[in-house]
Amino acid sequence: MTNYDSPNGFGQRKFSINRNTGVPRPARRFSMGQSEASSKVHRQFRAAHEGHLPHAGLDASRASTGVVWCTERAAEYGFFDEPEKWANLGQGAPEADDDIEGCFKRPTTIDIGSASREYGPTAGIKPLREAVARLYNEMHRQGKPSQYTWENVAIVPGGRAGLIRIAAVLNNAYVGFFIPDYTAYNEMLSLFKNFAAIPVPLSEEDGYHIHPNKIAEEISRGTGVILTSNPRNPTGRLVQNPELAEIQNLCRGRATFVSDEFYSGYNYTSGCDGSTVSAAENVVDVDEDDVLIIDGLTKRFRLPGWRVAWILGPKEFIKAIGSCGSYLDGGTNVPFQEAAIPMLDPALVRAEMAALQRHFRDKRDYVVARLRSMGFVIRHVPDSTFYLWLNLEGLPAPISDGLNFFQACLDEKVIVVPGIFFDLNPSRRRDLFDSPCHHFVRFSYGPKMDVLKMGCDGIERVINKFKKLTAQGHSATTNGITHGITNGIKTDTEAIED
Repeated sequence: MTNYDSPNGFGQRKFSINRNTGVPRPARRFSMGQSEASSKVHRQFRAAHEGHLPHAGLDASRASTGVVWCTERAAEYGFFDEPEKWANLGQGAPEADDDIEGCFKRPTTIDIGSASREYGPTAGIKPLREAVARLYNEMHRQGKPSQYTWENVAIVPGGRAGLIRIAAVLNNAYVGFFIPDYTAYNEMLSLFKNFAAIPVPLSEEDGYHIHPNKIAEEISRGTGVILTSNPRNPTGRLVQNPELAEIQNLCRGRATFVSDEFYSGYNYTSGCDGSTVSAAENVVDVDEDDVLIIDGLTKRFRLPGWRVAWILGPKEFIKAIGSCGSYLDGGTNVPFQEAAIPMLDPALVRAEMAALQRHFRDKRDYVVARLRSMGFVIRHVPDSTFYLWLNLEGLPAPISDGLNFFQACLDEKVIVVPGIFFDLNPSRRRDLFDSPCHHFVRFSYGPKMDVLKMGCDGIERVINKFKKLTAQGHSATTNGITHGITNGIKTDTEAIED
């Protein structure tokens, strides 16, 4: 029965302690105070995701993902005019230059033969498919009777294209996905009508961990496909064995497990020895287990501009995924496929991953220390990826949500991504202030160290500026109250308005 003893009937609602700030808070957040209508940047966000209504054939909300929207807003502040003066901590890309100690040199020229001028197979060229299969067998399937072959690999023009191809071949099913997770899943999950997308919220209290019992719950209610990033974007968390194996055991024969492993190289759990975590290790039969793995050159090989990625899975899946490329994207650039083959030598990859892990672990430790010194509470230091999922609730009220913090950072030439983008499809579901991701931003430590230092300096200026404004406001309020009591003339509200 509804309790009417308090506004909105929430009088009997239980309260819990916010572990980041130590302050009691409702067990579930509702926009009882602020709402979208009270914040300019929130209204701008909503307007940008409604579409241009006069054009009946256009739904512009499908044309903007988180990073794109943030970059467009930064452009209004001069980002494209002087990008070298900005700290772009929003772009989900690693530094791409050849100055990381221990990493191999990337090609600066590519030999283009006459054969590679022709259309290539939409599933990718056979030599690269063979190289990918060999890499996974060497790193994750040694001694196992079932081995990947080139027929278990499809080459795709980037991770997003891979996701779209997978979505295109899925049968009628419930697709379970987790919140927060990768922003581009939003488009994948909304464009196709052959399945129903089911969100599964994860808890901040236990570090957004995907427990096997969550998977069991989804399967028990009929979910036929489980989609997740692992390592996880944006939280920087990793599901390892034996839990990963348990999850795959639960899915075996019951659900297709889609594992987005683009950050698999950024693994800090094994002493930066170059090892990676992959669902490939727990596959029993490569042609029977419904496990689809997505990865590529983009992140761990630091070649986002090449747009060369791959999908591993059972031959039947791969045949369909390769075929649908003929009408979805036309296939991957052939010369870059050829140039990628030598990079996938297992010994070279292992050494590359070790150098990568040491370098990015050091950057992680730097930004964590800087942000903690500013007052951020980081309960869970990332054990993978190059992202920090920053809780803003301890900051001054005007910048304690992702959109307003993002807006304030633009004034200091810093770009971060508001957490609302990782609450998949938020602009159509509820008031933005109600989202569990509303009080977060994603901070990328993918850029070079000098950019990270510049970005941390800018964020520190934002924090100090708003702390000062808050202190001044508190002082003005206190003085106004004292003045009103003493003179019997002005109330505290009148003093603030003055």
